[in-house]
Amino acid sequence: MNGVAPSDPLDSADYDPVAHLNDIFATPGSLSSLDPVSSSLSEHITSLEDSILTLVANQAISDASSVTRVASAKADLDGLFKNIETVRGRAIATEEAITAMTADIKRLDATKRNLTVSMTALKRLQMLTTAFEQLKVQCKFRQYRDCAQLLQAVIQLMAHFKSYRSIDQIATLSRNVADLQAQLLEQVCEDFEITFTKDEVTLKRAMLAEGCEVMDAVGDTARTRLINWFCNTQLREYRQIFRGSDEAGSLDNISRRYSWLKRILKTYDEEHIYIFPPYWKVGEILAKTFCDNTREDFKGILVRTMRNDGGKSLDVNLLLRCLQETLDFEQYLEKRFTADSRVSIDTISSRDDRPLIFGKAISEAFEPYLSLWIDSQDKVLAGMIPVFKSQPVVPPDDEFNMSAVLPSSIELFQFYRGTFAQCAKLSAGSKLYDLSVIFARYLDTYAESVLLYHLPDKPGVAPPNNETIITVLNTADYCHALTSQLEDRIKARIDEDFKAKVNMEKQQDTFMGVVNTSIRALAKKAEVELDPIWREMRNTPWSKLETVGDQSTYVGELIRVIKVEAAKLLQIIVKEQYKRAFCDRLVENISNTILSNLMACKPISEVGAEQMLLDVYSIKKCLEELMTLTAEEGVTAPTTYIKHVSRAIARIDTILKVIQVRSSPSEGLVQAYLIHIADKSEANFRKILDIKGIKGRDLSERVELFHAHKAAYDNLVESNPVMVALTTSNVNMQPAISITGGTGGLVISPSLTGKFDAATFGSALMAGMKEGVDRLGTPTIGGSAGGSTGANSPGASTTQLNPAVAGVADAAAMGVKEGVAGLNENLQKFGRFFRNNRFGSMDSKS
Repeated sequence: MNGVAPSDPLDSADYDPVAHLNDIFATPGSLSSLDPVSSSLSEHITSLEDSILTLVANQAISDASSVTRVASAKADLDGLFKNIETVRGRAIATEEAITAMTADIKRLDATKRNLTVSMTALKRLQMLTTAFEQLKVQCKFRQYRDCAQLLQAVIQLMAHFKSYRSIDQIATLSRNVADLQAQLLEQVCEDFEITFTKDEVTLKRAMLAEGCEVMDAVGDTARTRLINWFCNTQLREYRQIFRGSDEAGSLDNISRRYSWLKRILKTYDEEHIYIFPPYWKVGEILAKTFCDNTREDFKGILVRTMRNDGGKSLDVNLLLRCLQETLDFEQYLEKRFTADSRVSIDTISSRDDRPLIFGKAISEAFEPYLSLWIDSQDKVLAGMIPVFKSQPVVPPDDEFNMSAVLPSSIELFQFYRGTFAQCAKLSAGSKLYDLSVIFARYLDTYAESVLLYHLPDKPGVAPPNNETIITVLNTADYCHALTSQLEDRIKARIDEDFKAKVNMEKQQDTFMGVVNTSIRALAKKAEVELDPIWREMRNTPWSKLETVGDQSTYVGELIRVIKVEAAKLLQIIVKEQYKRAFCDRLVENISNTILSNLMACKPISEVGAEQMLLDVYSIKKCLEELMTLTAEEGVTAPTTYIKHVSRAIARIDTILKVIQVRSSPSEGLVQAYLIHIADKSEANFRKILDIKGIKGRDLSERVELFHAHKAAYDNLVESNPVMVALTTSNVNMQPAISITGGTGGLVISPSLTGKFDAATFGSALMAGMKEGVDRLGTPTIGGSAGGSTGANSPGASTTQLNPAVAGVADAAAMGVKEGVAGLNENLQKFGRFFRNNRFGSMDSKS
């Protein structure tokens, strides 16, 4: 070991000398190298000491150099600060020198400025004096146009001398100007009074108009004085007539008051409008003054009437007439004095929400009695509903428009708009809320008594035509939209205390309910054409099919009719959302009809179920195309609609997949039911067995197996909703004749609407005989398409018939009973033989 390598253990941070020595002297033989190792360690220690000494010396030299540099830097900073102080002193000295040099220039500038101000003031004073002297001359000769111009100039010039009023000459001039203004004011007012008294307005119209210019120059106080004088002069006669006489001032003569103002305004338009500047709005102020006086008169009259006899002499009809005339008069004034005459003040959605000029100007006096007016509106609406109900949906002289709505709905909301505008002008509190409640109530009444009246859904009532349904649909949609707008408008005008109470969501839901009823009616119209085709489906012998072929014969016609009827209705439905709703409803109804037809098609064999699955698939493809029947080329049905169709048809597929499972072995059918239907309901399981035609002991056996196997399934529900449709009872879907067998005889139960068909009676009779033998193995002839009934109970031997076919059915029943009596034991043996061979054939297939 000649030296320490860079990777020597001695360089390790966690060096362990004991471990190192054990590594070097691992064996006794290695002790021979003890001296070389000791020498090497000594050399390494010496080398380290030399390195330490070198580093210490170098560090000492470095510290001395740093101290030297710091001292040098301090000296440089001291010099820099001295230079800065020197520069600062020189700058101060320079500034003082410059100030001394420019002092004379500043004094010269101040002198020049003072001289300019003095010259300007003298010039203005000269102009003021000149204008004042001219004004006195023009005032003397009543040259009001020149006076107005000179007075404006004098007033503007006097404004420059407000700060000089401490000077006697300026103060005197200011008083002279004020006195001249007062003189002009009195002089113009005197000219107006003399002219109107002598009725010389037409002759001196120009002078009076120039006098108004003077009043404008004098100021707002002068203008207000002149306007007030004019209004009082014009209304003096009005006050004398209607306040001085109880008869003339009564509510009966309210129309005379308004006619009087209209006459005054007409005179104003013909004679006075050219005197006053338009921006003075003298006509509007005159009307407001009239309204203020009239309102106070009405308040006094109503208070005296209520105080004298408790209001017994207050004629409600008169009060309502006065209120209506007042509202009409306020609306007349509003339209007259509104700058933009196109703005409607009585619509729900006004484009201009600025406050009304004459809102409550007079009608405020009637506000405490507004409840009487609201009650009258209630009565008016109550009278409108029967009229709306009697109106035809489509007037005889009009052509059908697929976007049209009932005219009564437009009339109803026009009435709402006008009534709301009138009430909002009078009250934004409890009375407006009471009116909103009435609005909501009659919206419900309109939907129920008018719209639904045209959509009868009662047995024996002919369904409405397509035009009626579409018009009602459009009207309900229109009313739904306007009801939302009406609610928003009322909330915007009503007080905060009542805003939260205004809610018309129920009425909107009601109109949506009418929309849904219309959609259901349209779907029903399309389904009516399918009834003969469904009858063909129910008459198909599903239990006798031997092979599965192409789609059944009824499917092609069914698809054709669905597309034709759906396209016809989709073309007259305007909104896409309602087209979608119609298609959704038609899909649901058709799927429910197929489910309910399964009970009428029983018994259904396994092959029949497979054929039905193929037919249902073709129908599903047809239903998926409904949304695109009237759409543009290339448009596809929405994904959500396709999923809706798939969900509706999946219910049918679920049941058919169970029905197509063979009855033997029994466990297979039970397991298929528990997997696909997945519920615990014995009643539902019996429906499947009934559809498959399983009766008697076989039925009991499978029910027992059902109860035994269902315990092994944890995810079963109490009853699958899919099975509910199988209980749907529809008279039109029943076979023409159902034959029910019993131990004592034959029961024939025709449907309420079915007719006796001699051609099918024999086949039905044989089917009943076969099923009776198959069920009990006894000399009982019977068949049931609907399961056992009361007629199937032991001892039942009655014949239930429609009176129309009683004779034929009675004869048939007697013949069957005699045949049964003659068969005896031979028929029993035949029954057992038939049953055994039937089951044997089924087993051979399986």
